[in-house]
Amino acid sequence: MDIKMLPVYFVIGGAVVSAATYFGSQAKSLLAAFIAFFPAVSVVTICSIYLAGGTQAAVSYTKSMLMLLPPWVVYVVAVMFLLPRIGLAGSLIVGIAIYSAIALLIMRLT
Repeated sequence: MDIKMLPVYFVIGGAVVSAATYFGSQAKSLLAAFIAFFPAVSVVTICSIYLAGGTQAAVSYTKSMLMLLPPWVVYVVAVMFLLPRIGLAGSLIVGIAIYSAIALLIMRLT
């Protein structure tokens, strides 16, 4: 890993979170979701992995992203369902626990 790239990762991640938070708080949730899902972070990650490990490493990473997509969808649905019922902290804790359990199961099975 090239340590010189850490500030780039930090700035991109911070910019994405800041922009999504700003637009989400302005009742522009679709734009906030678009920004949060925009593949800027994954582009930088894939490029970094490619430069450090080559094509096979980058392809393996992208396949792994797809394998962990179902647990992430379950996490989002859990938070969406639980947020109005048990609040922010509870819904996030349960959602992350569910995500972690399913993701770990997938990682063990592959």
